[in-house]
Amino acid sequence: MAVRRLALGRSDRSQVLTGLRGVGKTVLLREFRDIAAGHGWSCQHLEIGEGDNFVAQIAATARGALLDLSPGRRLMQAASRVLGVLKSFQLSWDVPAAGTLTLTVDPVSGLADSGILQRDLTDLLRAVAEHAAERDKGVVLTIDEIQNLPKEHLRSLVIALHEISQVDLPLLVAGAGLPSILGLLGEARTYAERLFGFVEINSLDEEAAVRALAKPASAEGVTWDDAALEETLRRTAGYPYFLQEFGRQVWRTAEGPDRIIRQDVLDAAPVAIAELDAGFFRVRMDRTTDAQRAYLSAMAAMGPGPHRSGDIARALGRRTTQLAPVRQALIVRGLCYSPRHDVLAFTVPMFDEFIRRHVD
Repeated sequence: MAVRRLALGRSDRSQVLTGLRGVGKTVLLREFRDIAAGHGWSCQHLEIGEGDNFVAQIAATARGALLDLSPGRRLMQAASRVLGVLKSFQLSWDVPAAGTLTLTVDPVSGLADSGILQRDLTDLLRAVAEHAAERDKGVVLTIDEIQNLPKEHLRSLVIALHEISQVDLPLLVAGAGLPSILGLLGEARTYAERLFGFVEINSLDEEAAVRALAKPASAEGVTWDDAALEETLRRTAGYPYFLQEFGRQVWRTAEGPDRIIRQDVLDAAPVAIAELDAGFFRVRMDRTTDAQRAYLSAMAAMGPGPHRSGDIARALGRRTTQLAPVRQALIVRGLCYSPRHDVLAFTVPMFDEFIRRHVD
C-alpha cells in the first residue's frame, strides 16, 4: 500500500518490525522487497552488525539504487547530478568509491559535503529519491538489525527520512529490530513515532501455528493428529523458528506412512531441542564473559522474565550499580533488552530454558 501511495505522489510512512529473535522479521523484510520489486522499484538491503561502517554501507546502497534505476550507459547520461552528489558524499566521508561509477564525475559543491552526517545523508538520499521519481520509480531500503545502529547514525537516518517525507518523494525504509528499537527511535527524534509505522511480530496464534505445520504436510498427503499438534505447540509456544525446527525433525522421525502422532513428536523432541541448542541458542552465548553468564543464569533461574535489575543483583549478592556494566554489555550484544526502566528481558524466546540446561 505504501509503495502504491508514493507512486501516486502521496505520502506514507516507513515501517519498523519489532520482535524477539526467530519470529520471522527477516523473512518479512524479504517479502517487502519482493512487493516493491514487483512495482519496478529498486530494492536495497542492509544488515547492521556491531561495529559496521554505516556511512560506507549507505553510500553502497545509493550506488546500487542508481544502477537499478538507470542500468548500463543510461546512468551517466540521466544521472550526472545525483552521481555528483554521491561523489561529494564519498569524498566528504572518506568512503572508497566502489567501481568506476563516479570516477569521471565532478562532485556537486554544496551538497553532501558539509561533514555533518544528518545534512549529508539527507542530501544523498533526497538526490537518489528525486532521480527515482523522475523515472516514475522508487527506492525501498530494508535494514535488518537496525537496533545496532549507533545513536548518531540512527538520528541522522531519521532526520533524512523526515526531510524526504515532507516532499512525498518515493523512498521508503523498512527496518527490523529487537523491541529496544522503539525506545532508541524515540530518543533519536521525537517525531519518529509519526514517521514510522510500528508492527510487533510475535509468536503465532494457535490457528496460524497449526496451519504452518499441517498445510505443508497435507500437500504431501500426510495429516497431523490433534494430539501431535497440541504437543508441538506446547513445546514451541508458537514461535515460528521453533515450529520450523520441530516440524523438520518430526517429519524425519515419524514412521507414517500418512499420519503424524503425538509419539512422533515425543521421539523427535530431543533431536529438535539439541539442534536449537547447537545453533539458534548457543551461537548467542559465544564470547560471553563469566560475569555475563552469571548474570544470565541468575535471570534464567527466575524464569522467562522480564525481571527487575534489583532482583537480579540481589540473586547475585551484588549491588545494581556494580552490575550496570554487565547489564549494558548484554544489551549491546543483543542478548537482553529493557522493555521499561530498570527491567530486563531476554531477546531470545525460551532462552531461560536453554541456560538452565547448559550454563552452570
